[in-house]
This record gives sequence, C-alpha cells and structure tokens, in this order.
Amino acid sequence: MFEKRDEQLIEQALKGNKKAWFALIKRYETGIYQYGIRMTGSTHDAADLMQDIFIAVFKSLSNFRGDGSFKAWLYRIAHFRCIEFYRRKRPDTNLDEDQELSCERPGPEHTLITDITSQSLTHAMQRLPLTQRAVIELKFFGQFTFDEIAEQLGISSNTVKSRLYSALSKLKLDLEVEHG
Repeated sequence: MFEKRDEQLIEQALKGNKKAWFALIKRYETGIYQYGIRMTGSTHDAADLMQDIFIAVFKSLSNFRGDGSFKAWLYRIAHFRCIEFYRRKRPDTNLDEDQELSCERPGPEHTLITDITSQSLTHAMQRLPLTQRAVIELKFFGQFTFDEIAEQLGISSNTVKSRLYSALSKLKLDLEVEHG
C-alpha cells in the first residue's frame, strides 16, 4: 500500500478529515518527540513540547503554503516553540549565552534512550546554548541543508555554519572529558 504524500494529507486535514490529521501526526511524532528530548533533556518536557508543537501546527495548517517541505515547516514551528518553552521556563535566560541549562533526572520512561552514546550526546547537547543546539538538531537529526536551516532560523548560512562548528567543538571536548 502506498503512503499518501504530506500535501495530500494536509489538503484532506484542512477539509476536516481527522484520519488525515492523525496520519500526519503519526508520521512525525517520533521525530518531534526525539527533537524535544534532545532540546530539553527531559522526557516530560519533550512530551509537553511535542503537544504544544502539534497544537500550533494544527492551528496554523491553513498557513502552510507549500513553498518548502512540510517537514521543514514543522521543524521551524518546533524551533520557535522550543524558544518559547525556554522563555516561559526561564524568563531571565539569554538564549545566546554559553551557559549550562540544567537537565532533570530522568524518570522511568527514560528507557526510551537506552544507548549510552545517545544519553551522553543528549546531556552534552544540554550544555550548549539553545542557538547552537538548534543547529545541531536540524543538521544531524533533521537532516536539513545549511540553506534550509538558515531559512528556518532566519539567519545566514554562514551563521549556521559558524554555530555548527562551534557547537561541534564544544561537544567533542565535552564528550572527550566525559569518556576519557
């Protein structure tokens, strides 16, 4: 059986087809949830963030023009919701500063991330500024190009590259220290 393209599902969802909307959610929920875990470091916050993202997407679905992919549009919304999440949680936090954002102790549901490497990377990413973390997330986990990331974040491609290389240096140092 062939899967429907995102555009077909969006068209049907806009006409009130709940199955089409749920198919879109199902297609992207794991990726958005994992994005939330890597960006917040907490499964509870990731679940809240995922819900907030999909509510925002549902409310804005009629604004999707199809200029780019739905996935890129979805992750752009996810990025802005993540920034709002941090502003609500820590209103005095400067998102561009090099400061460590504390990470909650994982609960029992943290077994979703059982691989030691994934855990180390998730914790190391929590120590990056949100602006650098977003670039890492979109480049490696979202598999977007530099130009797509630049468009999503509203910055230049050179700024994306600069943030990426700076973040990679910090991650490398952090992981080397953690793992000897």
